[in-house]
Amino acid sequence: MEAIMIHPENAEQLKTVKSVLKALKVPFEPQFSTLPDHVMASIDRGMEQAAQGRTIGLEAFKKKHFLKR
Repeated sequence: MEAIMIHPENAEQLKTVKSVLKALKVPFEPQFSTLPDHVMASIDRGMEQAAQGRTIGLEAFKKKHFLKR
């Protein structure tokens, strides 16, 4: 049988989808997606920098990372 993957946008949608599946007696398995460790470390580092006020605007970011040298 074909399987589908559902991507709810919020907790309310997830709860509703689960309720419908249970009512229809459709078996399902919750799967939690996790990001790789190096991505999580990068996110943590960025959050720490933002908390310390070490941020730059979009234009400064573009100049730093996208302009040809």
